Amino acid sequence: MSKVYKKTSGNGALTLYLGKRDYVDHVQNVDPIEGVVKIDPADLGGKKVFVQLACAFRYGREDLDVIGLSFRKDIWFKHLQLYPAADHKPTLTPMHDCLLKKAGEQGHAFTFDIPVNLPCSVTLQPGPDDAGKACGVDFEVKTYISDVADPEEQLDKKDTARLIVRKIQFAPDATGAPGPKADICKSFMMSDKPVHLEASLDKEIYYHGDPINVNVKVKNETTKTVTKIKVTVDQTTDVVLYSADKYTKTVLCQEFGETIDANSTFDKSLTIIPLLADNKEKRGLALDGRLKDEDTNLASNTIMRDGMDKEVLGILVSYKIKVNLMVSSGGLLGGLTASDVQVELPLILMNPKPQDV
Repeated sequence: MSKVYKKTSGNGALTLYLGKRDYVDHVQNVDPIEGVVKIDPADLGGKKVFVQLACAFRYGREDLDVIGLSFRKDIWFKHLQLYPAADHKPTLTPMHDCLLKKAGEQGHAFTFDIPVNLPCSVTLQPGPDDAGKACGVDFEVKTYISDVADPEEQLDKKDTARLIVRKIQFAPDATGAPGPKADICKSFMMSDKPVHLEASLDKEIYYHGDPINVNVKVKNETTKTVTKIKVTVDQTTDVVLYSADKYTKTVLCQEFGETIDANSTFDKSLTIIPLLADNKEKRGLALDGRLKDEDTNLASNTIMRDGMDKEVLGILVSYKIKVNLMVSSGGLLGGLTASDVQVELPLILMNPKPQDV
């Protein structure tokens, strides 16, 4: 194990150790969180030590909490008592063994099993002037000193040590399924012939940062000229936890100066790459969960198992590609705008599965 993550409480009595901070949701099961807490009993003042895993939705700045507005809503949490030793006795793994060597004789091992129905870590991008922690879904491992497992009173920060971790999904293995396809045949006023538009993708799933070839076929039987083709990618974020808040943001809009003359055809692949780097100023854009200020990417699609409760998932993310034909005569084709010649394709954006997962 190349790196150990640790955090020590302000009073020095507790040190939390984790061997990793990314835990993979394999859809059918999730990697367990295996950690160790080093406990110095001399500094406890007769109190107990617990460790907690919490999945929460953060939907406001922390400074709002001083006026009574809750900014963090727990979706799920679990407590374990580590000292004095109670009924939690995990089966020790190589990860535990490595962390226990780091912690020494005062190390206490723990394991959390993450339910499969919990959301993945998602951050909603703050605006340029927003302060404090970003909104979104996060997971936190916290160890603390207290008399009870779930204290109602605010814990003193010096009695706690905490680390944010991520629950992430990778693209499933390639199924070989063909990519999506959509077509439309549109007739217009003052024209007895239609425009045929077909768009398709080469495959079902794309990785963040990879080029996406949008295959476009047009049969223009009208007397008008198509002057360009516009391709957009929209991200739809459905915040299902605390309200029916569903909104769409465009993450790519690209125009291609392809001319399609009257009574002619067109068949070409148009390449696009939706990137977070081109959308840094868009407040509320969904991103894959972020640890501190490290780089991340546009949020991956939410992959749901059959029968999962959408309410528990917190934030659902999806994408679609729209292909629009723009035509001559001031953007009018028989009295209708060119945007009426439009098809939509679902897009799945995810991270590739590492070799060791």
